Formats: sequence, structure tokens, C-alpha cells
Amino acid sequence: MDKRVVFDFEVGFSNGGGIQGQEFRLDIDGDEIADKALADYIVEDMRLLMVGDVRILNKRIIEEQHKRQ
Repeated sequence: MDKRVVFDFEVGFSNGGGIQGQEFRLDIDGDEIADKALADYIVEDMRLLMVGDVRILNKRIIEEQHKRQ
């Protein structure tokens, strides 16, 4: 079975405002992933600009089939 990470996140923008996500799922290779790597994936995949900070919360690894090829 493949591994996925499930987590909540908060993104703050340097020009004000922010977004958040709950129970976000992401395919991963291996059994662990660093919070910094998760933050980078969120910013890149969502094509976010002017990101001030990213907080990763409630992270856990689960066994679930990958959704991307």
C-alpha cells in the first residue's frame, strides 16, 4: 500500500490575509516527510505568491493508494 500524509495547514501572506486547509492529503514516497517539504509542496502546487509563513498542524502518515500517477 502507498503512503500519504494527512495534515492541516495555515498560510499567511506577506501582503495580508491567509488561507487554511483541513485534512489535506498528499502522496508521499517513504514513511516520513518534513514540515518544510510539505510547506514547499503546498506553495508550489497551489502556485501561491507572496507567502509569508506556512504552519503544518496535526500531521499523520496513513496507508492509502496514491492519487497521482
